[in-house]
Amino acid sequence: QIQFVESGGGLVQAGESLTLSCAASFSTFRFTAIGWYRRTPGDQREMVAGISREGTITYADSVKDRFTISRDNTKNETYLQMNDLKPEDSGLYFCNVPRLVRAGYDRWGPGTQVTVSA
Repeated sequence: QIQFVESGGGLVQAGESLTLSCAASFSTFRFTAIGWYRRTPGDQREMVAGISREGTITYADSVKDRFTISRDNTKNETYLQMNDLKPEDSGLYFCNVPRLVRAGYDRWGPGTQVTVSA
């Protein structure tokens, strides 16, 4: 069963940084692409960054050049380094498997809240 636990969120001021962590519990983690998602006040989940099993990385335009996604397959963890945070980056952040999300998978971890004040 695929499970994620996200951590590292907090309340920061614009321009500051945070690093989010996502711990995965399934044994095939190292073979699986992982994405970081943000749930906005409108209750939409958008993928802000993704990393394939080979390390190929994609970013949403809104976070490009400010966020960095990485993974540690020895720890079954994925990270999201967030620099130069903006108020519009605020939201509940989750990680999940993009292939499953696109297919309608709707099980999510608790998420971690990021709030950026102006």
